Amino acid sequence: MTMLETLQAIFSSFGAPVLVPVMIGIIAFALKVPAKKALMAALYAGIGLQGFMLVLNSFTPIISPVVKNMVEITGLNLPAFDVGWQATSIVAFSTHPGMLFLAVGLVLQTVLFLVKWTDVFQPSDLWNNYSYAIWGSMVYIVTDNMMLAMGCMILLNMYSLLNAEIMARRWSTYYGYPNATIIAMHNIEATLFGIIMDPILNKLGFHKIKLNPDALQKRLGIIGEPVTLGFFLGLIIGILGNLNSLNTIESWGSIAVVGIATSAVMAIFPKVAGIFSQAFIPITDAARKSTMKREKGSDREWYLGINDAAGFGEPATLTSGLLLIPFMVAIAMVLPGNEVLPVVDLLALPFMVQGLVSITNGNMAKVVVNGIIWFSLGLYMCTYTAPLFTEIATGVGITLPAGALLITSFNILGKPLMGLVFLAFLSQNPLFIGIAIVVYLVLWFLFRKNKKAIYDYLDRQAEKNNPEVPADNMAS
Repeated sequence: MTMLETLQAIFSSFGAPVLVPVMIGIIAFALKVPAKKALMAALYAGIGLQGFMLVLNSFTPIISPVVKNMVEITGLNLPAFDVGWQATSIVAFSTHPGMLFLAVGLVLQTVLFLVKWTDVFQPSDLWNNYSYAIWGSMVYIVTDNMMLAMGCMILLNMYSLLNAEIMARRWSTYYGYPNATIIAMHNIEATLFGIIMDPILNKLGFHKIKLNPDALQKRLGIIGEPVTLGFFLGLIIGILGNLNSLNTIESWGSIAVVGIATSAVMAIFPKVAGIFSQAFIPITDAARKSTMKREKGSDREWYLGINDAAGFGEPATLTSGLLLIPFMVAIAMVLPGNEVLPVVDLLALPFMVQGLVSITNGNMAKVVVNGIIWFSLGLYMCTYTAPLFTEIATGVGITLPAGALLITSFNILGKPLMGLVFLAFLSQNPLFIGIAIVVYLVLWFLFRKNKKAIYDYLDRQAEKNNPEVPADNMAS
């Protein structure tokens, strides 16, 4: 077994709930955290992640059939079927470029952090590297050029790190995890679009729409409580997924179960998040002390990349994501030129909106509007890449669903910004590739030069959405 195959086997066998605690333990010891605190930090990380997985793995089988039935009720007949991020990760790590990037990505991400090119430590969320791998694999299958494929994956990783660092303080503040952020490219890509749209939406008065968990609870009383809100939202999703059989007791049983399950996620996730957040407190304290000793007068603010499951169940995040499900189904029906039927990855929408939620301070009106626009553009990228992805997937043994001519992943491949970088490398045109690199370097330079000003601006913009109530803190 080669080193790359060994890495692949390790990721597949142990998973994030084991690998992340190991990485956190290593970081804690490197920062000279006392052994007991380091061990507890690692255990809290593992317990928290495993808790997130248990909740998600219980919730998904309950709501997934309802969402699939909702899609079937619409009578959509589109050739490209969304098989979900899970299948995409298997495909990505089964290709030669994907396996190679397991090693290259680990080295690259570690070096970039150590030389202070970025203040986000990404290797603690190695699993999500499959997001870069699938784009590089599509470049490789067209060009048969591993250098181009590797260049595409590396540049996508650089863009992703920049995006993650821009949103890092807002994500850490909003979700309540000290000096932590999410790094998965497929779930943070919409953030830059949201930042650009924010002043435009403010001009339209969206910041005055108090559609967030705190405001709803204040105005609606018990109906606005997260668990009650989750229950009613689950009922709505359940009814939409059973419109063709509301005259049966089985359907109403399904509707009630979805309502209770959604309410349960709202109730349980914050408690698990509280456990998970304890993993970062000793690391953050030690890092600050270490930095102050090493660089007198300088206090490096850095963030640990963590799994995006950490924010899935926060009330504004889960609510916004679930609200977007019927919107995206409806849009897929009428969007000119779209050939994608979003199905499995509709359940990933609460993952996909976390950047939007954090920069808008939980303003769900803004999140839904931004999501509708950006994810609709993403359907076009899915449509374009579906033939390439299908060729790769069938080549590694993925079977097409009955009736599907093509397959895709709405979450992973529905990325307009990352898609542009991919298209530059796919063209094999040095000019387009050069433009993609130069744009990154300019954005990186402007951010590094104005980092504090940008962070302060994002905080001010976030406060406009809910000035009378402190930012949500899921982990508190």
